[in-house]
Amino acid sequence: MRNRARASRLIGVANELLAMAHELEKSVAEEEGQPVPITTAKRGVAPRDAQPADHPLWGELARQTYADRRRRPKIFGNEDLFGEPAWDIVLDLFIAAKERRRVSVTSACIGSAVPSTTALRWITILEREGLLLREADPSDARRIYVKLSARGYAAMVDYFSQASRSVVLNDDKWPPEAISGS
Repeated sequence: MRNRARASRLIGVANELLAMAHELEKSVAEEEGQPVPITTAKRGVAPRDAQPADHPLWGELARQTYADRRRRPKIFGNEDLFGEPAWDIVLDLFIAAKERRRVSVTSACIGSAVPSTTALRWITILEREGLLLREADPSDARRIYVKLSARGYAAMVDYFSQASRSVVLNDDKWPPEAISGS
């Protein structure tokens, strides 16, 4: 239980850092005259204060969503019926961000469950849209990593905050130990 509480605190700190990175990316975009990263204010909701807060549970919901996507072709017997490589890539990168692990371009291609050329095309599109970033591996010039940009991460937080509104009723009751009173 003690390690779970520490993990929850670390996740909270990491999420705060991601929020700060989002704000920095937003201010840089404004200074350079580029499109501003996604915020709830863009959709006519109250500004900054109304932005959804990140939640540790959303990593698990993302894992379940990804597993559900992998299960559909097995159940329906056809790999071609339910292709959504961009969503698979973004889900995979969101899960990786929650787990604090790096994802190589090769792994992202595998995780998208489509041919590498298709996955690479979607990675390029997602990068052009400002949802992900590529980073060179400093120890191996042949390897490139991909990760969600602050804008991409914020969009996923927004997605899961809306998708899970019936699950996450009161963020004050997180972590679970707080509910049981231990």
